Amino acid sequence: MVCQATLPGPGWGTGKPGERLMVPRASIVRTVTGAVPPPDGDDVAAGDDLLAEQVAYYRRRASEYDVTAFADLDAGRARITRVVAALRPAGTVLEIACGTGLWTGALAKAATAVTAIDAAPEAIGIARGRVQAAHVRFEVADVFTWQAAARFDTVFFAFWLSHVPAGRFDQFWRQLRGLLAGQGRVLFVDEHPDVRGKEVYEAGSAEIVHRRLGDGSEYRLVKVFVHPGQLRARLRPLGWHSRIRRDGDDWVIGEARPAHGTGRTRGTSKIQ
Repeated sequence: MVCQATLPGPGWGTGKPGERLMVPRASIVRTVTGAVPPPDGDDVAAGDDLLAEQVAYYRRRASEYDVTAFADLDAGRARITRVVAALRPAGTVLEIACGTGLWTGALAKAATAVTAIDAAPEAIGIARGRVQAAHVRFEVADVFTWQAAARFDTVFFAFWLSHVPAGRFDQFWRQLRGLLAGQGRVLFVDEHPDVRGKEVYEAGSAEIVHRRLGDGSEYRLVKVFVHPGQLRARLRPLGWHSRIRRDGDDWVIGEARPAHGTGRTRGTSKIQ
């Protein structure tokens, strides 16, 4: 089952309608009964056990991820290429939650070196087969406990921020600050609350959802959709300059810099 989204043209803030892209809903049962949690929402139940279950879900889903994430994989790759070009990663890149490597290949074309980490070894195995460039290194790692050997010019993650529990949000962004070199940037892609109708929230929870895979197995995981204005407001007191905008009807793309920098990127247009 798919939903149809109108995408803007390439580049930041063009505001012009572009191609029609069929963006799928994964073949997992997901309907909504809850709402987007407030920026300061915190589910006590979203602890280590839930995060372990979230990893188990993506390990089990790895072999079917690509076909359940994109109805048309070629169109999906084209969109990924366009979005990465708009975000302009550069230098040494750390990709968090790289999954099956769909984004890694696009990042590798712009980076001098890529370190791609994911907690699911099955996903890393697929990614290694997909991206074999000599300057790309994959590692099985849990981002919350991973110790980096170096700092990076760019830290990138796609569809990961929405899986970070509200109670770990501040900690995660403090961790990101420590991963950045000098004038480094954090770049990200995620889902807008307008597509939250594909999720079913656990009763009494604003961030825990239930998903069922094609084989019938069921899992609980974190899903906090990303609203650009709410995210900007939450990052500001943490010391981040951010520029965040929608991409089509379903995605949100953004850039964040520590406040000691200028908060601007040379050669890019303003993001509303």
